[in-house]
Amino acid sequence: MTRRRFFAPPSAFDSSKRTVTLTADEARHLREVLRLKTGDEVSVFDGAGKEFRARVAQARREFAELDLDGEIEPARPESPLRITLAVALLKGEKFDLVVQKATELGVMKIVPLITRYADIKLRDDSDANKRVARWQRIALEAAKQSGRAVVPTIENPTPFKSVLSPSDPCFLFSEKAGHGLTQIDTDSVTAIIGSEGGWSDEEIEEARAAGAQIVTLGGRILRAETAAITAAALLQHRFGDLK
Repeated sequence: MTRRRFFAPPSAFDSSKRTVTLTADEARHLREVLRLKTGDEVSVFDGAGKEFRARVAQARREFAELDLDGEIEPARPESPLRITLAVALLKGEKFDLVVQKATELGVMKIVPLITRYADIKLRDDSDANKRVARWQRIALEAAKQSGRAVVPTIENPTPFKSVLSPSDPCFLFSEKAGHGLTQIDTDSVTAIIGSEGGWSDEEIEEARAAGAQIVTLGGRILRAETAAITAAALLQHRFGDLK
């Protein structure tokens, strides 16, 4: 039987890990959509990698309490490869799609990038915060659907230069001035994806000077959201568990 999975942050678990409280959307989904009753078995994950077997103790309008019955293996294992996916800000629902599919593919962190040719410009901090909150919700739903017990972190939008000096191997994907993906021995990588307008020559040179490998994906021009999803899948195939 497919698991009926719910999310609760670590702070929602009691100190002894015997009960957990679901609030807001999760509680309403349990009561009004799935119509679960006292005693029904479910599972709950904390977004940080742990999942528990549980039973419904009570379900009210705004909260539900679950009795925990021990830790279990997540529905799907995490990849051995930790991917940070840094993607230039994209218009409309394109970034939403990247967040959803990157989560399904096992990415651990997503960084929205402010680049020279980024498709959108943020109005202010409030605009940025609303977008990040939306993307975090999308990541949560994608983690639930895909069986992950880890919800990727969505960073605040950050300037391009801020991701150029990671301790991990770094790949910048570009339509020009690049080469194929080389084989390396690593369990953690950073992948940087540009906007529809691509990269400026200065950005490519900055990345190269910082030690990033410039990688070109074949002979076809990909939309930015396609390139981001393809890069995540390619890295998981080459260094992770997508074999």
